Amino acid sequence: MTDAAAGERVLVPHGPADRTDLAAFLERARRVDDSGVLRVQQRPDGRVGLWVRTGFDILATRSVFGSVTPADVVADVGAMSAAVGGDGPLPLGFALPGAWQGALPPSDGFDHLDDVPARELVSLARRGADVARTESGALGPASSLLDQTVIEVSGPNGSGARAKVSMRAVFALTAMGFVRDAAGREITADSPIDAIAPDEPVRVRLSSSWVRVDARFGSVYQRRSVLNLAVRS
Repeated sequence: MTDAAAGERVLVPHGPADRTDLAAFLERARRVDDSGVLRVQQRPDGRVGLWVRTGFDILATRSVFGSVTPADVVADVGAMSAAVGGDGPLPLGFALPGAWQGALPPSDGFDHLDDVPARELVSLARRGADVARTESGALGPASSLLDQTVIEVSGPNGSGARAKVSMRAVFALTAMGFVRDAAGREITADSPIDAIAPDEPVRVRLSSSWVRVDARFGSVYQRRSVLNLAVRS
């Protein structure tokens, strides 16, 4: 792994597979919002966390092995996507102070509530896309569609915790390519649902502030509100 020079803003993927994963994430992020920014953080486990805001008011993230200097930096998605094809350290460009407002979700403190079949989630996304095509206005899908609860899971053993996952989170998870078929291929609008392994899970976790939805190739985070949690009496 190449060490960064003092003061240099670079991301160094550990190996070719990590660079490939990074390139796929950047390409998806660029498709979702080609004027967006990427927040990159060094993690204590030797991985680099990659964060983007999607166009659905949902955070999306995945990680790769590598190093980043500085340890917490904001970069331009489009510029990084264009530069990732080389084999050396990936320059992060000019500093973008103020381009990312607010703290990231914590790395711990999430309780696993339940799993949802990945096939079911992709089916929900396709049905939502069909509705969006017929009912969207000039500004895109209606908020009533995006805010609709499409998955609701409860915690185990009568814990009382219940998470409501919106269509926003489902759209974000599929738009970022975090669900793949059994061979690891990208799911497209024409991919057969049964190409996804029947036991492939999407996990729903809950913290005091966030609903987290984990697929094999990445996660999305939805802000929790009074509507996202119900407690049984």
